[in-house]
Amino acid sequence: MSSRRKPTRRTRVLVGGAALAVVGAGVVGTIAANAADTNGAVPAATPVAVRAGDLAQTTHLTLKAAEQAARAALDAAVKDGRQVSVAVVDRDGNTLVTLRGDGAGPQSYESAERKAFTAVSWNAPTSELAGRLAQAPALKDIPGTLFLAGGTPVTAKGAPVAGIGVAGAPSGDLDEKYARAGAAALGR
Repeated sequence: MSSRRKPTRRTRVLVGGAALAVVGAGVVGTIAANAADTNGAVPAATPVAVRAGDLAQTTHLTLKAAEQAARAALDAAVKDGRQVSVAVVDRDGNTLVTLRGDGAGPQSYESAERKAFTAVSWNAPTSELAGRLAQAPALKDIPGTLFLAGGTPVTAKGAPVAGIGVAGAPSGDLDEKYARAGAAALGR
């Protein structure tokens, strides 16, 4: 008589699971081996060419130009004795340059970015856009926007390529004056 005990349910499940794992690994290995060519290399995915009609070309401001615009805006504010922050965003609203002037308030940094984003998004000065809130008050709920004077778009061939935002001066009119000074520096 044998003194072997019948395996428990738990043991059978563990042994069965291990056996399935071994079989599964063998199947995966076989599939992977069959996918390789005769030299043992896995074939590369074939690149897909996009039709020219499915592409759009855009113009973006260079980093050097963005730095030049930001510096011109900040210099105009400093000349008037104002402490501001300046932001320049690209056509897609991505921040290229932000300068926080000496003594500029902590809120001015984000406000400048949001004004620049708003100006490029609507291709209009934010002082003009602020007036549109009376007809469409829900505009202010769009994330990342700030409908206060101080942002101006930069255009090329009639299309927006960047936005310049300034914040921290005592009035939005002054902020926008400095933003326009930054944009004007690009036209020289």
